[in-house]
Amino acid sequence: MITGISATLSMASSEYLSSRSEGNPNAVKSGLYTGAVYLLTVALLVLPYLLLPVEGYFIALAIMLGAVILIMLGFTYYISVAKDVPFLKRFGEMAGISLAVAGLSFLIGIAVKHFLGIEI
Repeated sequence: MITGISATLSMASSEYLSSRSEGNPNAVKSGLYTGAVYLLTVALLVLPYLLLPVEGYFIALAIMLGAVILIMLGFTYYISVAKDVPFLKRFGEMAGISLAVAGLSFLIGIAVKHFLGIEI
């Protein structure tokens, strides 16, 4: 959760700086919206791990991945309508990359737990 909050602050400030450098008069608003959406996303992704027992981490992973897919569906639909781009192609790319990164991160966590004996 701490990492998610830190990432939220980083994304919000980066969006503010990016918007400001582009001359956007609503840079603060843009940064706040980005931070709010990012924090909500982090909360949705972490929630299964907080609610389920430690032994249920595979179930929590499945629930989290389902949440990821739903979030990406909503975001991709919005972008495809707003920018008139193909939905399935963009969704497939986002889903493939995101799920590969999530899977790799999970495997790294399992390896660290196994080899270093760290239990969080």
